Amino acid sequence: QPQLVESGGGLVRAGGSLRLSCDNGNSEFSLDDYAIGWFRQAPGKEREGIICISSSSGSIWYDDSVKGRFTISRDNAKNTVWLQMNSLKPEDTGLYYCAADFFDSHCPGGMDYWGKGTLVTVAG
Repeated sequence: QPQLVESGGGLVRAGGSLRLSCDNGNSEFSLDDYAIGWFRQAPGKEREGIICISSSSGSIWYDDSVKGRFTISRDNAKNTVWLQMNSLKPEDTGLYYCAADFFDSHCPGGMDYWGKGTLVTVAG
């Protein structure tokens, strides 16, 4: 199964940008065979899906809270999925997880494989 590891989190000022990566530590599996989603858990709140890319990269779903600011892309050669976050707001603060599932329809509702998360803090 994929072994997902997130990185790229940190502290950024409001209006700034960060790029998160979701790497697959198990080379026997290719992330381009899976739908990939990014999820965010803000302090004191439940985890929520914010963006998904289908296995074929033909379809991308955005939560309204990130439309126009966040983009998702694949680097199949590196077995990595990127989350580019621009115009960051304090309410984007949280623990960011990537997740994978063999079925496109499972994103964002129910994903099989999860990373451990990377923390993003946006200072106002």
